[in-house]
Amino acid sequence: MDELFPPGVIGFPVTPFNQDHSLDLPGFAKNLEIILSEPFTTFVAAGGTGELYSLSRDEYLAVIRSAVEGAAGSMPVIAGVGYGVRVAQIMASEAEKIGASAILVLPPYYANACFDGVLGYLKGISQATSLPLILYTRDWLQFSPEEAERLADEIPSLRGWKDGQGSLGALQRIRARLGDRFTWIGGVGDDHVSGYYGIGFRRFTSSISSVAPKLSLALHEVALAREDAELAELTDRFVLPLYNLRARRKGYEVSAMKALLELRGFAGGPSRPPLVDVNEQEREELRKILSSWGDFLS
Repeated sequence: MDELFPPGVIGFPVTPFNQDHSLDLPGFAKNLEIILSEPFTTFVAAGGTGELYSLSRDEYLAVIRSAVEGAAGSMPVIAGVGYGVRVAQIMASEAEKIGASAILVLPPYYANACFDGVLGYLKGISQATSLPLILYTRDWLQFSPEEAERLADEIPSLRGWKDGQGSLGALQRIRARLGDRFTWIGGVGDDHVSGYYGIGFRRFTSSISSVAPKLSLALHEVALAREDAELAELTDRFVLPLYNLRARRKGYEVSAMKALLELRGFAGGPSRPPLVDVNEQEREELRKILSSWGDFLS
């Protein structure tokens, strides 16, 4: 099977809001300039970091449209979808009409769904769009190698697998069974690049891409070249300080990136509840992290 995207880094922009929590669409368009100015392979609009589940229908469509118009054909756009099957079908269908190139399927709203229920959810979405689907196995959504193979067998348009678990042993077993039937994407974070590339992945979604794209690209380049010492140094010095802060509270994987964007002079704004924003002390810590990234911001 042909790969969806070439090896490289996939951008993961936030969805900025104004202080009253309204959508900051001009800010979103401005932020995209950071990603579009660098050689990323693609980017995800309205994904997990993009607060998909906080967006109204009209806001969602506006974000996808802004992403497609901003990319202007220079880079394919992946649109996130989720909730339940009917809502996800509408989102996928509308995203295709707007000009998205692929669909990132987040887990459905019901966190206790059995495998057959998830299979039905994915099949339903595949019937609503001709675009390739990328499954995002985050949070509670986990599969055995046998279940992953059944997904591939029964949903021909399921072409990508974005890991959100970080369990490399389980992931390696799935990848060994499915081989090149999926385009494999590391999705836990920039701090997992070493592990992902060690088991054969050659792509990852990067939150850091929205703030310091050259750092994201450097991680890919040294990992691809198997420069392990340099990769470890980049990770230890520049990535882990951020991810250690992000791990303090649920939701910081979004709000920390928004704060960093604001510190860099771009649009971030607050996160919508139930996500929470970083406090002032943590904002100062982020300021120091951003300062340490100086060589990657030019």
